[in-house]
Amino acid sequence: MEEVIAYGTISVWIDDITPCLKDNLTGEFIDTEVIRIRRKSFLSKFTKANGWYVDWASLAGSETKIFALVVKGSVDIQGLVAVRIEEDNKAVYVQWMCTAPWNNPELTETPKYSGVGGHLFAIAGQESVKAGFEGDIYGFATNEKVLNHYIDKLSAVYIGILHPFQFVVYSDAMSNIISTYTYDDTEDEI
Repeated sequence: MEEVIAYGTISVWIDDITPCLKDNLTGEFIDTEVIRIRRKSFLSKFTKANGWYVDWASLAGSETKIFALVVKGSVDIQGLVAVRIEEDNKAVYVQWMCTAPWNNPELTETPKYSGVGGHLFAIAGQESVKAGFEGDIYGFATNEKVLNHYIDKLSAVYIGILHPFQFVVYSDAMSNIISTYTYDDTEDEI
């Protein structure tokens, strides 16, 4: 059976630059962990129909790694990121990324937590470091406004080769992102 790989654009907004998630109601900082999700049955709960922009179970496969940003000590998922290690490009491709619907300012007036988007980029960058690419990642922004936001907030560089809004975050900028956003990499899997 041939693996189906969906390619998407990224529209995650980088709101607060904070090492932890920030509860927008109380101002409290919340510690986080990262969990790798392998089971399609678990991912089937995260669908386009319920605010996750794509049916995440369709992304699960041998070439794609899916990670969840969770509240520490729980499986309370605040965002998901799917990455592919690309040896030919010496970078990690961010296939999809999205915040939980309750953290997405496009879907709710008052997001529960801020800081999710930056954490998701840090997770992708850390996977690049683990793969030996020193933090280099690339992806496709949804539109020019989001692309410019990534250039401003992440020091992304526009390259536009494979997509009109293709960007790359090189290792020097990524090292700043990784050092800003802290989380425990539990190496737990679901």
